[in-house]
Amino acid sequence: MQVTHVTPDNSGEVQWPDFGKETRTVIAIGNFDGVHLGHQAVLQRAHDIAQRHHALSVAILFDPRPAVVFRYATAHQGQELAPDQTYDDSYALTTLEQRLNLIEQCGIDHAIIVRYTLAFGKLTYQYFLGALVGKLGMRTLVLGKDACIGKDRAGTVSAIDTVAQATRTFELAVVDDRGPGIQRIPTHPTPEAQQAFARLLLHPDQVTKAQRRAITKQYPNTTVRTWSSTFIRFALSCGAVDVAASILGRPYSVDGTVIHGKQRGRDLGFPTANLSTQLSSVVPADGVYAGWITDLDTPQHPRYAAAISIGTNPTFAHEDGQISRVIEAYALTDTWLDLYDHHIRVEFAQYLKPMLTFDSVDGLVTAMQQYEQQTRVITDRYAAR
Repeated sequence: MQVTHVTPDNSGEVQWPDFGKETRTVIAIGNFDGVHLGHQAVLQRAHDIAQRHHALSVAILFDPRPAVVFRYATAHQGQELAPDQTYDDSYALTTLEQRLNLIEQCGIDHAIIVRYTLAFGKLTYQYFLGALVGKLGMRTLVLGKDACIGKDRAGTVSAIDTVAQATRTFELAVVDDRGPGIQRIPTHPTPEAQQAFARLLLHPDQVTKAQRRAITKQYPNTTVRTWSSTFIRFALSCGAVDVAASILGRPYSVDGTVIHGKQRGRDLGFPTANLSTQLSSVVPADGVYAGWITDLDTPQHPRYAAAISIGTNPTFAHEDGQISRVIEAYALTDTWLDLYDHHIRVEFAQYLKPMLTFDSVDGLVTAMQQYEQQTRVITDRYAAR
């Protein structure tokens, strides 16, 4: 897949790549954060239409995400992120590199990454459509059912279809990317509301219909699409990594560099690879999980089952005072892995337990042995699928 980066000028104008006058394109537009099943349906449709018409399939995505740009402007009196300015996006489900890899897996020929700016966001959808037809040779635009583009999100599917019908310069293909229905999430995620709705996700078989109704009546809530980045973020904030995986079509993962810890895990017989939670992606809720780690700096990228904890390691908090929140992954291997300073991927299969404080080291060791057994069962089950 070819990748092109473009940066709008001060007026929001973009110098689009030149595909040649004879090239026709099929274009999918979106943030594609997470590249979940809904996104995959849109991208796959773009690929299929392009194949059928011998056209070039193109995905247009934005970096930073528009939400990051607007959030920064709100916090800095309307200022713009500088073109070379780095930024943290802890609400992202995937890094840009991950998004591109996943988009390529959907068969897309070319990805155009637009450096999103406030000026670009002020362009009308009519102007944007004209540029896609005139500059990129767009024959078909593929969008999700609830997509909106352009200034004030005025370019709804209905509005775009009206333009397509009136001009006859391009076709609109609409994909139902919403998934199986809707979900309710708290409007104001207070700790009490978060805990109540987390119970619905983590232990659905233990909640009666009457209890479910009581929770949704007690706490103000709103509906979101099942296949949506918003619902995935909420599921992760509850620790429901298996729910997130069912929407993503793969286990949720975070990438990072292994940092040096105090090696207490190794002293106890459970050496861990530690990541700071200051990552450019969403970190699931504190707790213990079954999953895997992959060493991205070693050829063939070996992958190991792992018991994973996220939190501040309260068992040793009394010795060190304030401890940073970390991800600790214990690889279930016969030999110790030296992963210091390696870039690794941590994948989450299933939530096991909340973070607990143990009265003794023996209690912690017993718990770790139990987590190891549970992790082996869960990851073996995945391998057998």
